[in-house]
Amino acid sequence: MTTDLLGAFAPDVRPPVLPESDVSYAVEDTAVGRLLLAVRADGRLVTSAYVTSTDDEDAWLQRLSDVVSPRVLRHAKPLDTARRELTAYLSGTVTGFSVPVDLVLASEFQRAVLGGLVAGVGYGASTTYGELAATISRPGASRAVGSALGANPVCVFVPCHRVLPAGGSVGGRVGGYAGGPAAKEFLLALESGGIAD
Repeated sequence: MTTDLLGAFAPDVRPPVLPESDVSYAVEDTAVGRLLLAVRADGRLVTSAYVTSTDDEDAWLQRLSDVVSPRVLRHAKPLDTARRELTAYLSGTVTGFSVPVDLVLASEFQRAVLGGLVAGVGYGASTTYGELAATISRPGASRAVGSALGANPVCVFVPCHRVLPAGGSVGGRVGGYAGGPAAKEFLLALESGGIAD
């Protein structure tokens, strides 16, 4: 019986080849914390999110599945460029990213806020929630801007760490950051040249 069973698997029979995933992801330990990175099959980055627990990871994966595609696979290879650029950025050897970003997980208002941020606040610069609100023609919406930034689905790649409360403090409720105040302070210091190699 065993011989017959083994004989059923001829040497020319190969395991099935599964189609590529619509979304590939990996979890990276970085200088600013654990980040879940996810890209579409065409290489566009859809997520760079802080994950401090498996619950956080599961929540982001569920969101990707619900909004982008249920075909989400943990597969690091498609993320090689994003991972390499992130490492270079966090080590201070580059000041920007070439990886295209897809804001599919952002609301319309978030897209406006994140777009205004990217267009108006370059490397080494900062702004306030109120100034960013004025930039997108919503001068009374500084709290809404803060909430939109707090839910940024592509942290670091879209630099919400560059936005500070009017008083300039990084810590606290208004000046919070998804990665925590230490991560925000690290990124601001890195961009201002305050971190030595």
